[in-house]
Amino acid sequence: MKRIGVTGHRVIPDELHAHVYAAVHAVFDAHRGGPLEALSGLAAGADTVFADIALAEGAELTAVVPSGDYEDDFTEPDSLARYRALRDRATREVRLPYARATPEAYHAAGVYIADNCDRLLAVWDGRPARGLGGTGDIVRYARGLGRPVTVIWREGVRRP
Repeated sequence: MKRIGVTGHRVIPDELHAHVYAAVHAVFDAHRGGPLEALSGLAAGADTVFADIALAEGAELTAVVPSGDYEDDFTEPDSLARYRALRDRATREVRLPYARATPEAYHAAGVYIADNCDRLLAVWDGRPARGLGGTGDIVRYARGLGRPVTVIWREGVRRP
């Protein structure tokens, strides 16, 4: 089974939405013909876009839950509902042993995804992480493992 993981920003600029959707679809299209597992933390933004597309493409979804209080980080009712709906559709759930959603817990979730995928998709502006466990940290970690990383972004677009 081919395993594709995701890391990415929670806020995707409006001008990138179509590009991100098309690029994620293209990655799944390139891996048709065999079983696929998609690993995601299901956070708002890149993680949920990836999970939606993975399920639509017939992949098995693995939800990587960083902490016991993870749902408390979903402050918007719509994002919490979307998280729960995706988690409920997941084939497998991996719960990390952190009680609180700290930067260390998010970093551990990203490391878990990078350790357990064959390819990492990064919806990433190429800039350093804004805190421990950010997209830049996980991309650097995955590349250090020799993991193929597909960066999805457009030059000149800045995230908020």
